[in-house]
Amino acid sequence: MNGISKHKTLSQAKEYFSKSDYKTALEKFARVLQEFPNSKEAYNGVILSEMALSGEGGAEALFDYYEVLKDEDKESADKIMSDILQTMDDAVDRVGEIFAKPLKDRLEYEDGILYEDFKAILDRGAGFKETFENIMFSTRVIITQKEDFVDFLDKLIENDFEEMALSYLENALSIYPSDKLLRKLLKKLAKSKKSED
Repeated sequence: MNGISKHKTLSQAKEYFSKSDYKTALEKFARVLQEFPNSKEAYNGVILSEMALSGEGGAEALFDYYEVLKDEDKESADKIMSDILQTMDDAVDRVGEIFAKPLKDRLEYEDGILYEDFKAILDRGAGFKETFENIMFSTRVIITQKEDFVDFLDKLIENDFEEMALSYLENALSIYPSDKLLRKLLKKLAKSKKSED
């Protein structure tokens, strides 16, 4: 017989997580996982608690999303959350590998134009839309700073590249769901789309 009540301990873990006591939540989720190694809910709880403890802003939003999914269909919720966390983990690993290389090697690896060089072309009087379309078909724009990424998305929205901007935003928000600048751009994009309709 197992030494703990799975349901009761999971409920306690979720309660601690909701109160932002991620350390205790992690301990409770880990305890359930120890006793019930196949519990996807405990496994996902451990990952989300670790994310929150390490200061990743998206953990709380993902936890809330997970709770909503579980109300609708618990089996699917466990699978969906596991898939999201696995995808995020893979993306973080890939980004980590790329940024572990020196900048020169990264540029060769990426084979494109740095955003600062792209901005220099614009500063010389070239129009964004025409310049971007020319570059888009021959190479790609490499962005290494968050400020440049936000500026680039802003320019995409202003120059009627809404679908592309939305695609970039969705990807960025899946990794940083509570980022204020990205959320602001999403609102700007929504307004832009409304004015078109």
